[in-house]
Amino acid sequence: MPFGNTHNEMKLKYSSEKEYPDLSQHNNHMAKVLTPAIYEQLRKRQTPSGFTLDDVIQTGIDNPGHPFIMTVGCVAGDEETYELFKELLDPVIQARHGGYKPSDKHKTDLNPAHLEGGDDLDPNYVLSSGVRTGRSVRGFCLPPHCSRGERRAVETLSIEALDTLSGDLKGKYYALKNMTDAEQQQLIDDHFLFDKPVLASVMARDWPDGRGIWHNVNKTFLVWVNEEDHLRVISMQKGGNMKEVFNRFCTGLTKIESLFKERKYAFMWNEHLGYVLTCPSNLGTGLRAGVHVKLPNLSKNAKFEDILKRLRLQKHGTECSGPARGDHSISEGLRLDRNNRDLSVFAQ
Repeated sequence: MPFGNTHNEMKLKYSSEKEYPDLSQHNNHMAKVLTPAIYEQLRKRQTPSGFTLDDVIQTGIDNPGHPFIMTVGCVAGDEETYELFKELLDPVIQARHGGYKPSDKHKTDLNPAHLEGGDDLDPNYVLSSGVRTGRSVRGFCLPPHCSRGERRAVETLSIEALDTLSGDLKGKYYALKNMTDAEQQQLIDDHFLFDKPVLASVMARDWPDGRGIWHNVNKTFLVWVNEEDHLRVISMQKGGNMKEVFNRFCTGLTKIESLFKERKYAFMWNEHLGYVLTCPSNLGTGLRAGVHVKLPNLSKNAKFEDILKRLRLQKHGTECSGPARGDHSISEGLRLDRNNRDLSVFAQ
């Protein structure tokens, strides 16, 4: 092989027929969209940072999904991914977000005064409430593609910004690689500690280097650093007052964004996709609201699944006090999530 040929250049010598993945047993949006023709059209492209089509789809190849649950099956490695591979990603986004078209414009409303209701949930049934979102820092590759140095730089920048929060938002950062056994156990007891990523998009490289958790003194406002996204911002509390939770969420998130701007860093955003995140399912506001509820009788009803589908809700087994965890465990309670499936804050 002549010197100077890269691995990608060698791969492109092979026909797309030999390179095209076997998706016959897959149930995800990527597999439904990616045809041999689209693969051939896109396989020679790469973003300025070197993210390729095979990088985009690898997680969906290695994780076929569930026969009855349609997963996404692809990720972005940088801000340019969504534009360069739009022939694949636009149809995935449209299918995942209820018909959101490539020509649509995103609208974010993070004014908590515009929220209707939210303080009228029955505390006899609602054990806890939470809202979360993700944010990506412009100028860095996303976790599936970032270098070790980029990840550490995002962590340092996040610590500097979060350390200046005051009042009810004042808190402390816990680096995963440096925390004591007592700190780790406390975070586990509080259900704040996130797991090592299991997606096949190499987000777990150098684990746990460059990752950590920040939370305020009251343990009602959290930020995960370098999990699936650069930042995961979470507001949560016991009981059913979602209005209080959302107000804290909007206040804290707006403050964090301003702190990053003071340091000459902006969050990834464009007028079509809204806030840009690793997974296409989280584009827009990236917002997910959830409540931990007791439904001992309804959850046993044969029509329960159909009721959730009609209400566009998702259920998760949970033992947590909010949305920070809960996708990994089962208890007598259920967490019901509402996603931003139409790329807007108040999904209809």
